[in-house]
Amino acid sequence: MTTSAPLLLPTVAKPVELDDLIRGVPPGTAGFDGGQVASRRWHPADGNMSLPVLTLDTAAFAANRDLFLRYVREHGVAVAPHAKTPMAPDLARSLVEAGAWGTTVADTRQASVMLRAGLDRLILANEVGGLGGARRLAALIATHPHGELYVFADSVAAVAALARAWRENAELPPLRILVETGAARAGARTTSDAEAIADAITAAEGRLLLAGVATYEGAAARPDPQRTDEVISGLLSMTADMFLRVRARVGGETPLILTAGGSVFFDKVVASLAPLVAADGKATLVLRSGAIYFHDHGVYDRALDQLDARHGFAVGGAEVSARKAFRPALRLWAEVLSRPEPGLAICGMGMRDVSFDQGFPIVLGLWRDGRRLTSPAARVVKLNDQHAFIEMERGVETDRDGDIAVGDVIEFGISHPCTCLDRYRVMFGVDETGHVSHAFPTFFG
Repeated sequence: MTTSAPLLLPTVAKPVELDDLIRGVPPGTAGFDGGQVASRRWHPADGNMSLPVLTLDTAAFAANRDLFLRYVREHGVAVAPHAKTPMAPDLARSLVEAGAWGTTVADTRQASVMLRAGLDRLILANEVGGLGGARRLAALIATHPHGELYVFADSVAAVAALARAWRENAELPPLRILVETGAARAGARTTSDAEAIADAITAAEGRLLLAGVATYEGAAARPDPQRTDEVISGLLSMTADMFLRVRARVGGETPLILTAGGSVFFDKVVASLAPLVAADGKATLVLRSGAIYFHDHGVYDRALDQLDARHGFAVGGAEVSARKAFRPALRLWAEVLSRPEPGLAICGMGMRDVSFDQGFPIVLGLWRDGRRLTSPAARVVKLNDQHAFIEMERGVETDRDGDIAVGDVIEFGISHPCTCLDRYRVMFGVDETGHVSHAFPTFFG
């Protein structure tokens, strides 16, 4: 597969102040402008940075971004990457600047973070709850009246709450509502329920706008692949039917949004819904894939393997192995603290530092005195709050420089970026040499 233009790396619009209260920053470091971090020449394996620490391979992130944006362009769809994965406005902005349609958030606070960062086109891919949630959303929109916000609704009660909040704030622009269909999570379960939601939106005296249809297919996955295909196909079929019903309500000239697609089954969404949107001519199919730009060595690696088995990824008119094309961009670095018995190493990294809901971290490499050694045949078998238990295969627990030793640094791949990144106030980007080049602030609250 060929690549086109040189990769544009993410930039930090408003540098964060770094000091030794932040994970990774060497002890004794007084506060300084994170925009100058590259000059420090930090490397997570050189013994200076506080460990454990999470790093982002900025070139891998940019390559994944450009590859997925190429995919959506070639398939005639758009993407609003879900910002909940890193909650880093700088990375969200880099996606929009590279060609993303907008940004997705999961709640009103996340919307506030992105709006304050100048990201004005948002999908709030969730319900806001009752009147309290609706009023909080109205208060946010009052401070950002020029934002283009789309919000999900899956009940008449939710629509009624939004309508009341917007009637109480007559100066607000009308709120764009997407009728959510669903399976296994939120979303209307039947077309009649979805129709009732659409009725409530259109009855809101112009305070609410019927702006399209939304769904999320990822929650419909089942242990059995055949059953997964059946449930997702049924959900997408109902979603397509509801889209046609919404089109009939608003007329043929009104622009509409149809949105679905996470980082696992986006190929099914494109195959099912892209022809419908193309035939409509006034609608946009917006994927919301967010984790794919980070990829991983666990759950998403397995998911892309399944995508390849479905022959689901094509760019440049040819099928491409997604598993080989996308690159894991995150690494977790931790020090060996103890070798209490043969075949066992204890690392200073645990459940407070890394995701474990979709599998344990993967041992990728061993470093000593800033130098990479032969990777050991070892695996994480247990995590405590602050400790990882590394088990080595008998007979292969050594490398050419001797046993894994106290003080060695182990480089880990992670499984599930969404539940790893939220442990870090600052994500350190590294360059092609592995040295820290960026400090991306995160805003998980």
